[in-house]
Amino acid sequence: MLIRIDTPDHPLLADYRDLTDAQLRAREHRGEHAHFIAEGEGVVRHLIASRFPVRSLLLTPAFAEGRLADVIAALDPAIPVLVAEPPVMEQVAGFPFHRGVLASGRRLPDPPLDTLLADAACIVVCEDLANIENVGSIFRNLACMVEHAAVLLTPRSCHPLYRKALRVSMGHALRIPFAVLPDWPGSIGRLHDAGFTTLALTPRPQAVSLRDLPPVSRPALLLGSEGPGLHDATIAAATRPVRIPMTPGSDSLNVATALAVVLWHCVR
Repeated sequence: MLIRIDTPDHPLLADYRDLTDAQLRAREHRGEHAHFIAEGEGVVRHLIASRFPVRSLLLTPAFAEGRLADVIAALDPAIPVLVAEPPVMEQVAGFPFHRGVLASGRRLPDPPLDTLLADAACIVVCEDLANIENVGSIFRNLACMVEHAAVLLTPRSCHPLYRKALRVSMGHALRIPFAVLPDWPGSIGRLHDAGFTTLALTPRPQAVSLRDLPPVSRPALLLGSEGPGLHDATIAAATRPVRIPMTPGSDSLNVATALAVVLWHCVR
């Protein structure tokens, strides 16, 4: 259903309003909104193909009449497709917007942990990983390198459907299942019970070198925030700590880069 929008105060634009507001962004970071925003053509296409319901689309006329015409034709007619000129979109969102494509999706409850663990061949656990770009990159790395993967996050981690994290993931956070673990590292035993080998990534010298790590059939890779790293209790509870060999004088790799290295080792 195409709806032409000429004014930024139109009631159907409520989902897209003031996306740069600090309080709104903090709530979005924690995943507290009933909806989330997908930005850019590729991410919006992933949203439409995903399990998440689409609330509405907000497009410039060029996209509505051109590159996304196929999407509009296949949409449920009840989903509003809002068409506005770029200046109106910028007034609504609160920042200069050049992509021309936004969509609002409805959040869904996390899948049950037992179901997620049963279906996954590889798990990544993000412990207190608040960096937006890193969370998005982790989903992108997983999508490129592993089939049947899943992500678990502690409550202080950035929510994967935060607008920028979703964009950095190239929309893959919409197709890789994830859940928030309220009890961590207390729930690490459930990963072991499900048949996963938990590998705590750490630069500590006493950790097993990745070069010496034997094949792991169902790895669960535990990632900590850059700087503090994983909590001591997490490392102690894991099957084994693992470090990536680095040149002398190096400190550590970016967490998403480190994940890609270990993923390559585990799936090669």
